[in-house]
Amino acid sequence: MYNELKEIIDKSSSIVFFGGAGVSTESGIPDFRSETGLYNAKCEFGHSPEEMLSYSFFIRHTDTFYHYYKKYLIYPDIKPNQAHYALARLESEGKLVSVVTQNIDGLHQLAGSNRVHELHGSSLRNYCMSCGEKYALDYILDPDNCISDSGEQTHIPYCSKCRGIVRPDVVLYEEALDNNVIMAAVRDISQADTLIVGGTSLVVYPAAGLIEYFGGKNLVLINKSKTQYDYKANLVINDSIGKVLNSCVQ
Repeated sequence: MYNELKEIIDKSSSIVFFGGAGVSTESGIPDFRSETGLYNAKCEFGHSPEEMLSYSFFIRHTDTFYHYYKKYLIYPDIKPNQAHYALARLESEGKLVSVVTQNIDGLHQLAGSNRVHELHGSSLRNYCMSCGEKYALDYILDPDNCISDSGEQTHIPYCSKCRGIVRPDVVLYEEALDNNVIMAAVRDISQADTLIVGGTSLVVYPAAGLIEYFGGKNLVLINKSKTQYDYKANLVINDSIGKVLNSCVQ
């Protein structure tokens, strides 16, 4: 199977990679939907992760949202893995058109990828909801920036300019995906000759529906478990995404 993937990559001129949480788990970031993932873990906050990561919960219970978000979704010291670096190499060779990712960790860019469509935004970008001032991740993690006007220590980062609430530039439940990001991803996928899908169970919509726009020659699915789209693929590899890509992209 590895040799078959190598041959597909060698003969391709416009590859798009579409990845999910499984790409980042190999860097040590927990996924969401596996047996040990965050969505199936007992929530110490008394709410389901889906509820806590919704826009309405963020508005009503901002401090609790940030407590959960910083504890379970932010990993500032995590580094890219073999999959991220292999994709960056493919881009540098001129074969990879872009990466379409459901992850918010910025690891593709850290590994060297330049054209990355972040469907769910990025935890590395943050902005004031009142004045629009932009902030890096370090700002929202600094306790000194999370002190309310009354002097109370909270988990909520406040804008240094207007004292508005700073929120992460990520797509929460109840929010729509960015249309410009979606259109760019659709364009690249529809024009690709090869689509490699990795580290995703393809159950989260509308992101998973992007695969329907692919009309190229080779559809490759790399995931540790089966997906509902396996029957459409030219090649299915049930293995570690990092191991596979590192072996096939030299």
